[in-house]
Amino acid sequence: MEASRLHGSCHCGAVRFEVRTALTPAARCNCSLCRRKGALMSPPFEAADLTVVAGEDALTLYQFNTQVAKHYFCKHCGIYPFHQTRKDPKLWRVNLGCLEGVDVYALEAGVNDGASLSVVEDA
Repeated sequence: MEASRLHGSCHCGAVRFEVRTALTPAARCNCSLCRRKGALMSPPFEAADLTVVAGEDALTLYQFNTQVAKHYFCKHCGIYPFHQTRKDPKLWRVNLGCLEGVDVYALEAGVNDGASLSVVEDA
């Protein structure tokens, strides 16, 4: 699927962003964090394709395991809108459930094996 410019936000609307990404192939991840948050992620895209238009100060960063991936959450509502990937830190993924007009239940999704990248057990 071709990349298009989409608008997104966290649940409370404090964080708003624009992103140029394709919707497929969508993916879930089996690492300990993604397994728990359950988000459906976009295909990877370049950092320049993501623009936070409001609420950058409402974002909080969470890192674990190797401290390479950067997972961002809204500090008000707790929603995960996007992250910088561990496999290639030049690439990002967005939570497709945060995008306006996207029905995540209509998308096919594969599973990324993030668990195999862990350097600690169950991470």
